[in-house]
Amino acid sequence: MKKLAGLLSLLLMFTLVISACGTKSNSASSTENLTVKVGILKNVTHAPGFVALQNGYFQNGFGKNVKIEVTGFDNGSDFSTAMATNQIDIGFVGPGPAINQYLKSKNFRVISGSNNGGAVLIARKDAGIKSVKDLVGKTVAIPTKGSTNEISLRLLLQQEGLKVSTDTSGVQMITRAPADTLVAIRQKEVDATLIPEPWGTQMVEEGIGQVLVDWDKIPPNNGDYPLTLLLASDDFLKNHRDLAKKAIKANLDGINFIKENPTKAYDLVSAELKELSGKGMDAKLIKAALDHLKLTDEVNADAIKAMAKVSFDAGYIKGLKEDELDLSKFIDLSLLNEVKKEK
Repeated sequence: MKKLAGLLSLLLMFTLVISACGTKSNSASSTENLTVKVGILKNVTHAPGFVALQNGYFQNGFGKNVKIEVTGFDNGSDFSTAMATNQIDIGFVGPGPAINQYLKSKNFRVISGSNNGGAVLIARKDAGIKSVKDLVGKTVAIPTKGSTNEISLRLLLQQEGLKVSTDTSGVQMITRAPADTLVAIRQKEVDATLIPEPWGTQMVEEGIGQVLVDWDKIPPNNGDYPLTLLLASDDFLKNHRDLAKKAIKANLDGINFIKENPTKAYDLVSAELKELSGKGMDAKLIKAALDHLKLTDEVNADAIKAMAKVSFDAGYIKGLKEDELDLSKFIDLSLLNEVKKEK
């Protein structure tokens, strides 16, 4: 009987050991052959993400078993579509296009801020524009329809009692990528632009443009509005919550590095920009961009609600009534708060 009890005890121990080994193996292999798809815009205003990628903050946080696949986007609309269709898992984008897409798909959310502000209103030097009111009858370029820059422009025009129109009775808006806008200003094809830095600074330095409204006077909230946010898909948050936290930490580390080592950051930003677009940028222009924004993980929910209202009024949000603009789950800073507490 004692022998039988002993055999049963050994068998039980053996079973527990095998079970423990299996659990350990499953845990260790949860990120085996995993590819995390990171999206980011080819804009210097995404500098914290650039630095986080260049300094290996994402890779170190995710671990050596995880492959990182970075996709650069020319505009926020393409990014948001890619996020909604699970072509990317996590990444950086402006609130305008993200809001518009979220209200359609509701399958991703904001998990951290990255920077606020960073856009300026530039008037072509010889266009006869001395104030915002002088934009009546003029053509103003924005990066894309529904972009954060368009929302800011519409708010600015509202403040001055101006309207957007397709004729000379109001302000005419056209879409141009920032690089194309620079050329259009040179060739006198557009009169003004609300554009992310450092494009505005470049126009001023070339002598073809002048600052009509500086970054810290652009609405909403006088430049202190979200321009770059860190987003994650619901699927990624559900399946890889721990990696989402690592991404948040990578973003925070990127912000802190820029604040503490601005000169070193210029080279890193230029290097990542070259990888994404094939062309780096002069340190002087990168400095101008970073000097004209506020690096922060904070997310101003009121500013985002104001942006959503502008998008709705402009007709970019369809199929909903104004009182159905529910953004209660769009911003989820619970993981950000956890990361901060763990520091």
